Amino acid sequence: MAKKLELIFVNEENKITKLTVDNAADDLDPQDVKAAMESIIDKNVFLSGGGELVGISGARVVDTQIQVLDLE
Repeated sequence: MAKKLELIFVNEENKITKLTVDNAADDLDPQDVKAAMESIIDKNVFLSGGGELVGISGARVVDTQIQVLDLE
């Protein structure tokens, strides 16, 4: 299974912007994730189509299971 961490921010236009981190660790600490997101906002690391990131909307781990179909 592939795990991804989605960091969900609000930009200057009050729209949602997501940053996705592939291969998320199993033991993520929510406080560490929040601190990292606050640091991203404080340092203006990313610019979205709607301007700077100005707030945190949430974060989540997305678990994806892929099943390849045999088409022969």
